[in-house]
Amino acid sequence: MSQPPDTTTAAQDPARDPAPDRTAAPAADRDPAGVRPPAEGRSNQPSMFRMLLRDKFATLGAVVLLIVAATAVFGPMLMGELATRQNLMFANKPPFDPANGWEYLLGSDSLGRSVLARLVVATRTTLMVAIPAVLASMLIGSLWGVWAGYHRGWRENVSMRVADVIMSFPSLLLAVVVLYVFSPSVANIVLILALTRIPIYLRTARAESAELQSRTFVDAARTFGARPNAIIVRHVIPVVTPTILTLATLEFCYVMLAESSLSFLGIGIQPPDVSWGLLVSQGRQYLQTAWWLSIFPGVAIVVTAISANLLAAWLRIATDPAQRWRLTLPGRKKLITRIPAKESK
Repeated sequence: MSQPPDTTTAAQDPARDPAPDRTAAPAADRDPAGVRPPAEGRSNQPSMFRMLLRDKFATLGAVVLLIVAATAVFGPMLMGELATRQNLMFANKPPFDPANGWEYLLGSDSLGRSVLARLVVATRTTLMVAIPAVLASMLIGSLWGVWAGYHRGWRENVSMRVADVIMSFPSLLLAVVVLYVFSPSVANIVLILALTRIPIYLRTARAESAELQSRTFVDAARTFGARPNAIIVRHVIPVVTPTILTLATLEFCYVMLAESSLSFLGIGIQPPDVSWGLLVSQGRQYLQTAWWLSIFPGVAIVVTAISANLLAAWLRIATDPAQRWRLTLPGRKKLITRIPAKESK
């Protein structure tokens, strides 16, 4: 007798079932629109720019610093001639008087020069002292500190003793003595301010590097035969950089205030150059008759210093993985722990 036809389908017979496609994603993970689902382990953390926008005070500080930087770059090209133009007919004009024109919006000095124009030109001079001094001290001090902290031993001892010797002299007093002996100029001011701030970065970077020297990833790199310089560049410096950048933001405020103090004492920026500190010094004898000559440069110093401190406070949290979650909260909401009320007996 003939056998009945085999009605078993391929789906019912495992032996006839073709090999399943193991690369296909489960139906629940497939996107009907054809968009690839996000890869596993991809970070959902917002970018630094978005975290900055969520902090209103830090955003305001960043905007102010950008305005100051743009003023220092483009301001002298637009108002440099106006800053030196004298007009005795407009001597000591009060500020905010529309009849005097926009160039005298912040008033004029005893020689009829625009305070607004001189303030704009002084911005470049102040930043030309503060930024190079901070960059020079940061690069030298941080690299020196990382090298000393990683190798330890006599390198660390000698480095710390050098830092102690420099820090034993008050930085502002040392700058006064050096600038009194040598001629006060922008280069000398940058050099002495950078020299006095090197120990700050040196001690900070040394402490961070000494702590990282015994970490597991550094030991693993050393076990696989990596050279000390390669370990420092690839593993130590990237971890130390956020702390150094935060410190540099704070040091920018100190250097700017130090330059203003030296110019106020008469051993900083010298005429015909102008800086914020020099404008405050030149206007202090007119405080009773022309208060705006000193007040507006002083306000510029205070606002810039506060903005840099606000940005440094945000940067310290944003670069710390253990504290970054505080900036990812929507709005300004805070975590509130609710304690259930005790049941009344």
